[in-house]
Amino acid sequence: MINEQIRDREVRLIDDQGNQLGIMSARDAQKLARERNLDLVKISPKAKPPVCKIIDYGKFRYEQAKREKEAKKKQNIISVKEVRLSPNIEQHDIDTKMKHARKFLDNGDKVKVSVRFRGRELAHTAIGRGILLKFAESLADIADIEKNPKMEGRSMVMFMTKKK
Repeated sequence: MINEQIRDREVRLIDDQGNQLGIMSARDAQKLARERNLDLVKISPKAKPPVCKIIDYGKFRYEQAKREKEAKKKQNIISVKEVRLSPNIEQHDIDTKMKHARKFLDNGDKVKVSVRFRGRELAHTAIGRGILLKFAESLADIADIEKNPKMEGRSMVMFMTKKK
């Protein structure tokens, strides 16, 4: 909120140099801001009384957008990549899938390793658990298990992340 939009009876006022001018009525604060050819901006509306500052509103918005942009740059986005296996998979295929998982982990992604059971394979979930644990054991040098193998419908799922 700026200038006439501020309807509070009393506000704590800070001038353009950052000095506290104390608690005063909103009208007096607006008068001071107008004398300095600046805007009265409500900085902290939830405080008792609300904190207002005398600043150039355009400059304030520019700096705020700049801060948000910097925060967005520093944000780290982690995506989840999936590697699918089956209960009757051969060792060479496991090695190939392991290379893919290793590449994903090196890129900083999480890896979801899943074993899909079809038909009668659902009766032998222990085989799938063994495959997942062996897969995790062979990637133990660079990855940790974030979530242990767990059944989700017709597939068993395990999540892995890169070691810190």
